[in-house]
Formats: sequence, structure tokens, C-alpha cells
Amino acid sequence: MERRVTTIPATRFISQEPDRQEAKKVAAYARVSTDNEEQLTSYNAQVSYYSEYIKANAEWDFAGVYTDEGISGTSTKNRDGFNSMIADAMNGRIDLILTKSVSRFARNTVDTLTTVRKLRDRGVEVYFEKENIHTLDAKGELLITIMSSLAQEESRSISENVKWGQRKGYADGKVSLGYSRFLGYDKGPDGTLVVNEEQAKTVKLIYKLYLSGLSLKAIGEELMNRGLKSPSGKEKWHKNTIMSILTNEKYKGDALLQKTYSTDFLSKKRIKNRGEVQQYYVENDHEAIIEPEMYDLVQREIARRAEGGNKFSSSNIFSGRIKCGCCGSWFGAKVWHSNDKYRKVIYQCNRKYNKACPAPNIEENEIKEGFIKAINKLLKNKDEIMANLEMALERISDCVIFNRRKQELFSLMEHCMEEISGDTNYITSPEQYMKKEKLTRDYEDARTELEEIEEKIKQRSSHGKMIKELLRTIQAAGGGINSFDRELWTSLVDHVVVDGKIKYYFKDGSRI
Repeated sequence: MERRVTTIPATRFISQEPDRQEAKKVAAYARVSTDNEEQLTSYNAQVSYYSEYIKANAEWDFAGVYTDEGISGTSTKNRDGFNSMIADAMNGRIDLILTKSVSRFARNTVDTLTTVRKLRDRGVEVYFEKENIHTLDAKGELLITIMSSLAQEESRSISENVKWGQRKGYADGKVSLGYSRFLGYDKGPDGTLVVNEEQAKTVKLIYKLYLSGLSLKAIGEELMNRGLKSPSGKEKWHKNTIMSILTNEKYKGDALLQKTYSTDFLSKKRIKNRGEVQQYYVENDHEAIIEPEMYDLVQREIARRAEGGNKFSSSNIFSGRIKCGCCGSWFGAKVWHSNDKYRKVIYQCNRKYNKACPAPNIEENEIKEGFIKAINKLLKNKDEIMANLEMALERISDCVIFNRRKQELFSLMEHCMEEISGDTNYITSPEQYMKKEKLTRDYEDARTELEEIEEKIKQRSSHGKMIKELLRTIQAAGGGINSFDRELWTSLVDHVVVDGKIKYYFKDGSRI
């Protein structure tokens, strides 16, 4: 049979516009990135304008104005208003979204295109008023790509300018912090740190309790019992909060700048600076709450408690001070017969079972009785010990040689800099090049030695304070003790080693 084609004529007219039986559900989106007065005025104006504009159109149903106030546009992650609007649009509650511009919608090209495509697939249109772009238009995606790329580049430029300003401030030693969540300091009239005397008492108490042997947990419990509030104004104290106070150099009057940095301008995620970007250390920037010597003592105590590979978590004064002579680990407290009359506290090596350490157990009473004997033995030679400590204090306090060497190094560094910067001519011979290289090496060597000397002076000052405290404690102990004294224990004992015998190591270097 012959192949035949029959034409069937059209019987209905096709409209260029979608046939809508219902009015369009129209919403608007408004956002400002900061909370300053000028931007809040713009924010309120946007909300008012779009509300009236949508309601004035008889063919539109007002679906609301979604807003984000004081939120950056470089990411949609934390923009609750934006995310709520997209969810409603995907659920059929919005047909058209009006917004001021591409940059108000998002400054991230990927976010903009992903969101627009998702909405387009659902039949939802976005209209960018400033650029006059309709996303359902064929040219819409190309224009959006161009405009959102420009918005993203603008954000990058702003971010770089802000970073430059911050780095300049760091280099100039400008110190800033979140005062509302920082215990002990208020912002002074000239922007400097001013001691808050009431809060400073809490900071000093934390340092004192830590040096007295209490753990972070026990310190937190003590602070809560006294009704003292945390830096954020909460009743509960967390161990991390206490540790951050114990390790923050600002409490001794110094400031380390750029402790964290932003990974990129889009995510704005901040991470700890472990040497990836330059830091600045400002000495004697403001009034100290904690004496530098006490601060250094605390840092050494933190390091001491971290030794042995076990966590210092007990609230009693023996925790972290009894070391195993067999494996080097710490002893931990255990309670035997906790619910009967034979109850007693014993200490055993924390590796006794998982590492099969052979170290013997020791009772708490043995430690206390041994300490009483050790102290009385120590105090038999009280006059000699005090004389030796005073002699050591005098020797430690003598930094004449160090200071003389510091002046020599300063002079050498100054000479090297003058020689290097004074030669304005181009290097024309190997001899000149070698001379400049040697001057540079001499300068770096001198600076390294200077830093080492300053660290030694700082250590001597800290050690001197410890010796003064030992002298005071020994003097107060008199000729001997008859019962266990907690203050003497925390003041005099550095640690105890158990290896069949109990060896008491005192902070003055003596051992019994």
C-alpha cells in the first residue's frame, strides 16, 4: 500500500502566557549584612516597599517578605529567612520571588546558580529588580552568572581590604577582644584593656586554686559553690573555659595577636593559627591581673600534669603528684569497701592492668604519714635549708651578666643593620655579597641568642618567686608537724615516686 500523511488542523489557540486560573503567589526577599543604623533603615525600607508593591497588584497574592538581618550574603548556610523562603517555594507556596539585586540574593556564584536552577525546575521565578533579570527568561542564567560573579568578586575585594586593615592593626600592636565574654577586663575610653576589679578577683582565685592542686573540674565546682559566674554570665563552669583562662597571656599583661584566621571569604570559617599566617606578640600592653611569675608557674604545672600520658581529672590533692617508678605513669585513686566499715582509699598505677605494671598499691594514709616524716626530717635542717634557699635566691636574682650580654647583642645587631642598610650601592663583587651575607647571619645569630637570654631571665624570675614562697612556707611550719597539712603538701611537694619506697621530691630540689 502507498504511504500516506494526513494533516490534522489545530482547533485551539495557544497563549504565549501560561494559562493560570489562580493569582500568582508572590514573595520578596530582603537582607542587610550589618546591624548599623544606616543599613537597618535600608532594611526597613525594603520590607515596607515590597509589602506595599505586591499588595497593590490585583493579580498577585501576597506570600510574605522573607528577611535576614545582620547576615553575610557569601553563604546561604546560616540565613534562616532565605532558607525558609526556598523551602516554601519548593512546597508550592510561592510562584514568584522579588528581590532588590543579585548581591542581595547571594554573593556566592555557586549558591546563586544552584538555588535559581532548583527554583526554575519547580516553576518558581526570581526577579532581580536592579539588573532587570527574570530567571525564567532564556538569557537569565547567563546574566545571573555574570552579575553573581561580580558580586562574589566584590565580596572577595572587601574581605581582602578588611584583612589588610586587621594585619596593619596587628603589626601596630592594636589589641582587641570580645569584652562581653572575656573575664577580668573592660574596654577603656581609649580602646585599651582596663581591669575589672570584681572579675579580676575570680581570675586570681582560679590561678590560686590551680596552684593549690585542684583539678579543672574541682575548680569549676568551687566557683559554682561560691556563686561566681562564667565569662558568658552562666552559672555552670566548663573545664575548657577554666583552661583558657589559665593559658591566656592577656592576664599577665601581654597579647598574642592573630590566634585564629579565616580560611576563605566565602565560608568565613575561622581555625586556629598553627603557624600558617604571621602572628604578633605584644609585651606589657596593659595592666596585668596575674603576675608574670605566677603565670609561668601555672604553665609549668599544666605541663607537669600532662606528663605520664594520663589525664589529671581527680579533685583530690594527690592526683597528678604520685608517679610510678616502674613505668612513669601517674597513680590514680581507687576506693575499696566503699559501703562498709573497711572503706579506704588506695592509689595504684593507671597502667597496672592494661600494661601489667608491677608497681605496688599504696594507701592514702601511707602517703600522708610518709609526708609528715619527710617534712619533719626536712625541718631538722631548717636553718641550713633556708640559708641555702636564700643563697640560691640571691644567685638567681643576679642577672648582671645576662644584662651585660644583652647590651652587647643590641650593639652588634645595631651595627649589622647600619652596615646592611648603609650600603646603597648595588653589589658588584663576590666580596660585597659575602660581606652582606655574613652581616645578615651575625644579626640573626645575635637575635636568637638575645631571645634565649630573655627566656632565661624570665625563668629565673619565676624560679625566684617559687623560692620566696618556699621560704615563707618553711618559716611558717616552725620546728615540725604532727598531722598532715594540705597547704604544706601543695606548697612544698613537686611530686612523689613510688617504686617499693616512697620518694618525696620537693620544689627546692631536695629529695627524701
